[in-house]
Amino acid sequence: MRVSSALKLGTVATFSAILLAACGTSSSSTSRAKDQTLNWMEASALPTMDPSKATDVVSGGTMNNTSQGLLKFGKNSKTYPGVAKSYSKSKDGKTYTFNLRKSKWSNGDPVTAKDFVFGWQRTVNPKTGSQYAYLYGDVKNANAVMKGKKPVSALGIKAVGDYKVVVNLEHPVSYFPTLVAQTSFFPQNESVVKKLGKKYGTNAKNNVYNGPFKLTYWTGTSDNWTLTKNDKYWDAKHVTLKHVKFNTVKDPQTALSQYQTGKLDATYLSGQQPKNYKNSKNYHSRDGSSIAYIELNERRDSMMKNKKARQALSLAINRDQFVNKVLDDGSKVPTGFVTTGLAVRDGQDFAKEAAVPAATAYNLKKAKQLWNQALKETGRKSYSLTLLADDTPVGKSTTEYVQSQWSKLPGLKVTNQNLPYKTRLSRSASHDFQAVVTLWGADFPDPITDLSLFTTGASYNNGGWKSAAYDRNIQDATTTNANRPAQRWQNLVNAQKILMRDQGVIPIYQPGKPQLVKSTVKNLVYFPVSSNWDFSKVYIANK
Repeated sequence: MRVSSALKLGTVATFSAILLAACGTSSSSTSRAKDQTLNWMEASALPTMDPSKATDVVSGGTMNNTSQGLLKFGKNSKTYPGVAKSYSKSKDGKTYTFNLRKSKWSNGDPVTAKDFVFGWQRTVNPKTGSQYAYLYGDVKNANAVMKGKKPVSALGIKAVGDYKVVVNLEHPVSYFPTLVAQTSFFPQNESVVKKLGKKYGTNAKNNVYNGPFKLTYWTGTSDNWTLTKNDKYWDAKHVTLKHVKFNTVKDPQTALSQYQTGKLDATYLSGQQPKNYKNSKNYHSRDGSSIAYIELNERRDSMMKNKKARQALSLAINRDQFVNKVLDDGSKVPTGFVTTGLAVRDGQDFAKEAAVPAATAYNLKKAKQLWNQALKETGRKSYSLTLLADDTPVGKSTTEYVQSQWSKLPGLKVTNQNLPYKTRLSRSASHDFQAVVTLWGADFPDPITDLSLFTTGASYNNGGWKSAAYDRNIQDATTTNANRPAQRWQNLVNAQKILMRDQGVIPIYQPGKPQLVKSTVKNLVYFPVSSNWDFSKVYIANK
C-alpha cells in the first residue's frame, strides 16, 4: 500500500458507502450457490488467537475475519470503518476521537469503548509479553508503561461514555489510522479475558468475537480450523458466507490436487506450478509487502558480531539464481529490507532511493576474502553454523540453497534445521538460533513498519544488531521530524542504508504470491499489508 492511498485525515466522516463500493457489487442471490462455504489453504497451522500475543500472518488473517478494530483494511490497502463509524483529528494532530457504532460480541455483550481501553492496556502491559507492543510507541506514555515506569492506566487512551474513544499521541503520526486497523489494536472483552486467564485465545471456545465470523472449531493444536458466520456482527446482513474452513497443507502438490478435486477453493503455488498455470483464468499473482531475510544472532558469539562475516554470508548468496531458477514464482531480488512498492514519495519508490546494491549483490570471490578475514579477526580456523527455518517447502528450498552457497566459504560447515512454524517462531523469539530464515510482512504503508524492527532492544530484533546512528534516525523520524515529511523520509532512507551497509540482516527475496482461486469465489478482498484477506463480502457463486 502506498502512502498516497491512505485515508486523508482531519475531518469527521461516515464511511459506510465507501466500504460497500470498495468491496464490489454483489450479484443477485439467484447466482449464489446453496453451500456458502469457502475452503481455504494455509501452509502453516494457527499458532494463537490472542491479539496481544499474535505475531504471524496466519493468526492475523484469522483474527482479521473474526474480530474488528476501530478501523479495518480493505481494497487497495485503504482503511475503512470498523467498530468506529467515524473519527476526527485535532488540529495539532495529537488527538484522535473515534465514535463507535453499537455492536456486540459473539456472546451478546456490547462492544464498548472500555473494551478498547482494556485491550490496548493489556497489550502494552509488560506482564503480557507482547512482541507487538512497540507499535504503541507513539501513544502517550506507552513507552513508559512498557518499561514499567508508569501504570497501564497512564496510556493515552480513554473511554468517554460507552461509545467514544479518545486517543492522545506523543506527537503527530501521519499513518496512525492504519495502526488502529492492526490486530494488536483490537478490543478485548475484559470479563472474558480475566475469567479465562492463561486459556484465553488458546482454542475456539476460549474466546469471544466481534467480527463477521466466529471461530467455531480449533483445538489449539489442530491443523484445521473453521469460521462460522457471526450473527451478532453489526453488519451481519451483508455477510453471505456461512463457513470458512482453513486447511493446513504444507506440500504444494497435495494442495494443488485438493484444489483440482474441489476440496480447496484456493491454493498457493510454488516450484514449477506458477509456470504451468499462468494462462489459467483462475491464476492470480498477488503483490506482497513482505521480505524473506536471514537474521544472524549477534548475542551468541564474536563471529556473527563481525561485520565482515555478515557481509561475506550475504555476498555468497546468488539471489538472482535463487529467485529465477529455484523459486520461479514471481518473487523478486530485494533492493534492501523495505520492499518495492511499499512507500512512494514524489514519485520515488523508497526501496530504490534507500538501496545499497552491495547488500544484496553476489560476489563469491569477495565473500571468500571477507570470510577469511573474519576467521582471522575472531581467532578461528573454521566455523560451524546451524541455519534454522520453517519446515514448509519454501523453507526447505531456502535452507538447502543457502547451505549450498555458504558451504563454498572456506572453513564453514552449515547444518540445516527445519522446524514447524510455531516452534521456529518460539525459537526466534527466545534467541535460540545462530542464523534463522524468517519472513516479515509490512503492517502499514510506511517504511517505519519495517525499519523499527531493528532499533536497539526492539522486541523483534532477535539477532541483537544495534547502531546508535540507526537509532537516532529512527527516533528523529518518529519525533522531531514527525510532521516534516521530507526530513522524515530522509531519516528513514539514512536508517535503511546504515542497516544494509552494516549487513545487520541479510535480505534474500521479496516473495511473490502466485495463487489459484476458483472463479466461483466472488468479492474476495486482498490487501498487501497486514493480514492480507477480508472474507466478509465473499460469496460462492453457482458453477
